[in-house]
Amino acid sequence: MDGAWGADRFRLRRRLRGVEQARAAGKPFDRSLERLAREVEQSVELRQRRLAKRPPVRYEDNLPILARREEIAQAIAQHPVVVVSGETGSGKSTQHPKICLELGRGIDGIIGHTQPRRIAARSVASRLAEELRTPLGDAVGFKIRFADVTKPETYIKLMTDGILLAETQSDHFLNQYDTIILDEAHERSLNIDFLLGYMKRLLDKRRDLRVIITSATIDAARFAEHFSFGQSPAPVIEVSGRTYPVEVRYRPLESDEDGADDSDVQQAIATAVDELTAEGPGDMLVFLPTERDIRETAKTLRGHTLRDGRKTDILPLYARLSAAEQNRIFQTGGPRRIVLATNVAESSLTVPGIRYVIDTGTARISRYSARSQVQRLPIEPVSQASADQRKGRCGRIGPGICIRLYSEEDYLARDRYTTPEIRRTNLASVILQSEALRLGPINEFPFLDPPRPEHIRDGYKTLFELGAIDDEQRLTDVGQRLARMPVDPRIGRIILAAAKEGSLHEVLIIASALEVRDPRERPVEKQQAADERHAQFAHEESDFLSYLKLWDFYHHLKETLSRNQLQRACRDNFLSQNRLREWVDIHRQLYQLVRESGYKPGPRRNDYKATHRALLTGLLSNIALE
Repeated sequence: MDGAWGADRFRLRRRLRGVEQARAAGKPFDRSLERLAREVEQSVELRQRRLAKRPPVRYEDNLPILARREEIAQAIAQHPVVVVSGETGSGKSTQHPKICLELGRGIDGIIGHTQPRRIAARSVASRLAEELRTPLGDAVGFKIRFADVTKPETYIKLMTDGILLAETQSDHFLNQYDTIILDEAHERSLNIDFLLGYMKRLLDKRRDLRVIITSATIDAARFAEHFSFGQSPAPVIEVSGRTYPVEVRYRPLESDEDGADDSDVQQAIATAVDELTAEGPGDMLVFLPTERDIRETAKTLRGHTLRDGRKTDILPLYARLSAAEQNRIFQTGGPRRIVLATNVAESSLTVPGIRYVIDTGTARISRYSARSQVQRLPIEPVSQASADQRKGRCGRIGPGICIRLYSEEDYLARDRYTTPEIRRTNLASVILQSEALRLGPINEFPFLDPPRPEHIRDGYKTLFELGAIDDEQRLTDVGQRLARMPVDPRIGRIILAAAKEGSLHEVLIIASALEVRDPRERPVEKQQAADERHAQFAHEESDFLSYLKLWDFYHHLKETLSRNQLQRACRDNFLSQNRLREWVDIHRQLYQLVRESGYKPGPRRNDYKATHRALLTGLLSNIALE
């Protein structure tokens, strides 16, 4: 059994116990034993193939992390958990899996490597495959929300932290992995915090498992203390990153903060671009809070004549960017580039060739209101730590300059760190996962930062409203089904109700729409024109049903217009094509999920009462009386 593939051993030992129990009870066991012997033989052969076909490891010579390579390898060999703290650009994301592979990890199980965002999981996987000289999807693969590019022969698997969290439901001990790398842990998303607690408990049962936590210089000591075994915290290895000085210039907007509008910000960005252009050649990275801001700023800059008059490429960068558009970010050597990015470029992705940074100092940050029970996405000032991360994106290829479009006094008055998501969100999803995994009371789970009691209370209240838990806070049959659905519990409950009502076709369209931002746009300067165009989607029965009219309208355009005509039609009707595409993607995923769950969406019935009954099942606490 010891020669079998590590990921199979738990299952095979359990089968062996079953055979031994049958023999002890005097029951027939010969056929079971023969099947088990064949499975063990196949597992041994698989392990031998993985050992023989392991790709040779090659390293990049210019990455700071490689100066600590032997120290990191020794720590991984000797400790169950290692924390590696390093500045952006040090090589943490791409070199750790190779160090593990060289150590012999990835043979008895997969090297799992999580990233906070899909775009980062995909790009790191592509880079690793390139460095190991293997086709993407073979020795190195990735799994994200809409794609699984892995094979049974995969050694290194990149994925979002949400994917790994979902896998804990079917593989409680994560037996398919012998190493797990939790990258960018300093972001402290809800998924990351849940995984940190899950790993703390799992390591008591999986002594063979190795966990590597990588972080910016933020909170490294806290991660180490969280994984204390006995009296000693996990070892922390610090890696330098930036090698050149970065000058910070403060250029606050002339308007008062409350009075600054989009045009003020865009003009300030254009002015900062002119200032940096005069400093000499080099690409620029501009941080903006939303995709809409990126589009508007791109439009402003394309109409703005740069001081040096040279050709300039203006490139967007945000989480839902297509693979083809994403690849343009990594292509250097052409004209000067101005990359307009959301906070995805703070740490998840390293944009090469950046000499200058312009920071608007804001981002969309999800916050839950315990009083109104609404999760909001306001645009807020980023923390000092986030601002420092943004500054650190330059200074890697030479001396850098970071222009902040706010004052130094403003910077010094900001929070030192971003509040962890678990302290500012509705906990219904994480409680549901915790109950499904039988992890015990949520207030006893080993979170790095325990959630607020009122948020725990609201989370249980939401689950009770949805029928996911009973009066004693035990998971119901509905709760079990919701826990297997990778969507917000409210959306999942709506889908289950729609299956019962026979309105799945309509509800899948509406439910997927609720998972994205409204694709109908209302520019400040054209609100009346937008409202007039959007009136064609209004429905006399309800706002929800307007999504069905919008869905039909968009698909009619897709079927009858060329690509350029479709873009123009969306623009003329004040519709975001990016959000419409995301809507279609989520609908496709929900549709597949429903089919795999044994439900058949069936034809469209236009039974509005049945549709509303299903919707209300998941939205009870959002009902208002007029």
